[in-house]
Amino acid sequence: GLGFNIVGGTDQQYIANDNGIYVSWIKKDGAAYLDGRLREGDKILAINGKDLKDLRHKDAVELFRNAGCYVSLKIQRRLQPQNGPVGHGRDGDSGGLPLAAILVPGLALAATAVWILLRHRQRM
Repeated sequence: GLGFNIVGGTDQQYIANDNGIYVSWIKKDGAAYLDGRLREGDKILAINGKDLKDLRHKDAVELFRNAGCYVSLKIQRRLQPQNGPVGHGRDGDSGGLPLAAILVPGLALAATAVWILLRHRQRM
């Protein structure tokens, strides 16, 4: 196979008011993963020149199954995920912690330190 799953279509909209076909999952070490250009959440506009607009999900799946050995995809990359899958963090994603994950525990630690200092001063 091509090493990825798709969602969407006229009968199974993945995003409200959008009949598009989207990449939902990329198999680790599969063809798409090894190629490295496709990302989870990408909208696939065409496969081998065949437009995917307004297709039912099962018809889109059939096109992918019969794509052959050499596959050309026309994709549209979403800049910010809406309600779709979370990417695997390869291209351009640092994979680091969100700022809040650092600040919240840091502030809690600082507040605890101030409380301990004040309690210690009262005893002196």
